[in-house]
Amino acid sequence: MNGLVPGSRRDIFSGVWTYLKESFRRKRARRFTREYPSRVDTYQLADDGAVAFANWTNPLVSDIPLRQGAVDFFRQFIAPGDLALDIGAHIGDTTVPMALAAGPSGLVLGFDPNPFVYRILVQNAELNRDKTNIVPLPFAISETEDEFYFVSSEASFANGGVSLSPKSRHGKYVQDSKVQGVNLAKLLERDYAAWLPKLTFIKVDAEGYDAVILDSISDLIAKYKPVIVAEVFAKDDQDEKAVLYASITRHGYDLFAFEDFDVACQPVAIKSRDDVTSLTKTMNLYATPRAHDE
Repeated sequence: MNGLVPGSRRDIFSGVWTYLKESFRRKRARRFTREYPSRVDTYQLADDGAVAFANWTNPLVSDIPLRQGAVDFFRQFIAPGDLALDIGAHIGDTTVPMALAAGPSGLVLGFDPNPFVYRILVQNAELNRDKTNIVPLPFAISETEDEFYFVSSEASFANGGVSLSPKSRHGKYVQDSKVQGVNLAKLLERDYAAWLPKLTFIKVDAEGYDAVILDSISDLIAKYKPVIVAEVFAKDDQDEKAVLYASITRHGYDLFAFEDFDVACQPVAIKSRDDVTSLTKTMNLYATPRAHDE
């Protein structure tokens, strides 16, 4: 007797085979460029009801489980009818919860220059039109109008960033077509001027360029004082973390660190630059304008 209950050996072999297949798919996705389709899932949220979401079947990207807690996180800062910006929207994992908070009377602009993820973002913008109002935009945000290479460490472009040169710290895989960079302030003032007084929330996730983007819209932040969410990477050096801290706090903001987009998260107050530069793991930051600065 080998101690295995009937059927357990078959289950073990099945589990090993599944693991090997998934491992092979991930390796292939890292080395060979191909398009992966989306799969539309429906999530039943306690307060928002049935919400459809297009997940990307790229093996290097985990399925997004839409949660009521994520929607309620954004509802702390976004009210129905507001304008919110998602810069670095990817396939829409934060864009859709933000849009549920803003409702169909509001507007969420989702920016992502990666053509591979942008196709999925467009699909998510078309879903749930009775509950959301999302406009996807395939642009990188930059100080000047320019064209950029999109570069990734993975052939399937599940991640990456923009660069003026095909040789970039983002990796060795370069998309064939360049992406357009736009000045965000000019774009908003030209195409969304009527919405600007309703700007209440900006989320930035731009692979280390968060501070550059925030600096490029400094005047908008000073005028409208939206809540800001950015990300601090563990691998960033102390100077990079300090620059991001300065880019946000110069406008008279209180800063908090948190791990997950969930209303139940436990934010930690950031009191000084040292609190940011000493972070040893990747964290999200949210910043709210001080009452006496409004």
